[in-house]
Order: sequence, then C-alpha cells, then structure tokens
Amino acid sequence: MQSRLKSGFWVAAYLRRLQLNDIPVYVVSHGDDDAGAVLVKANTLDGLAKLYQRSYTLNGTREWLELASGPDRDVEEAIARQRNFDPDIWVLEVEDRDGRTLLDEDGLSG
Repeated sequence: MQSRLKSGFWVAAYLRRLQLNDIPVYVVSHGDDDAGAVLVKANTLDGLAKLYQRSYTLNGTREWLELASGPDRDVEEAIARQRNFDPDIWVLEVEDRDGRTLLDEDGLSG
C-alpha cells in the first residue's frame, strides 16, 4: 500500500520549487493540510488559463488531469464548482506567460 503525502507538505514543496524557478504563484484557497484536494490554475496572463487537479488512477498512481481550459472566467467558474463540491480544496494560481507549472517534473508529477 502506497502512503499518500499530506497536501500541506506537497503544496509547500511545490511553492518552493516555483519560487526557485522565478515563477509567481498565489495560494487562492488554503485547503485541508492533511487530505485536501489540490487544484492548480495556470494563468498565462493573456485572458486564458488551464486548471489541473491531482488525481489517483485505479492502480494508485498519481497524475494531473486537466479539468478546464480556455477563457479565464470559464476556468474560474470551474474552480467555483469544485469549491462548492469540496470546501477543503486547495487552489493555487501560477502566473507564467509560457504556461509553465512544473507539474510534470520529478517529485511534482503526482
């Protein structure tokens, strides 16, 4: 059985990794430190954005799923729907014109 990393710990490591790469990030919503779901909004500062959620596959591996993409207001609506469903959710907004989130890097990909 694979143990799961606490959400607060993962978020702290992610924020630090972004900081080391000079990528601005904001904690829009502080979720449950132990088991809160994590949403990452990639804002490209041109009116467009993408929304990712950390998810688990049937075999227990972790991956990032794209929940929404398009105009910023549409992505914000998707976040609002998720927050209505789960009030303990983390929402992180990454601002990078190139859309870098680093979610595909070792240690962050799942």
